[in-house]
Amino acid sequence: MIGKIKTLTDKGFGFISQEGEDKELFFHSNDLVDVTFDELKVGDEVTFDVVSSDKGPRAENVKLAK
Repeated sequence: MIGKIKTLTDKGFGFISQEGEDKELFFHSNDLVDVTFDELKVGDEVTFDVVSSDKGPRAENVKLAK
């Protein structure tokens, strides 16, 4: 999947917006691959996998899109 960083918090997590989807996906800094949380900026394009969690869908394997 491809999306953009919508929100970043100072607690090490954020949300990704997907084109055509109303709901944003949660991600945690532990879900990042080949990038640190501090390197991310709002608006960065990222790729990720969507997985189910007890709180609903979330993003894993989040990487900066090339």
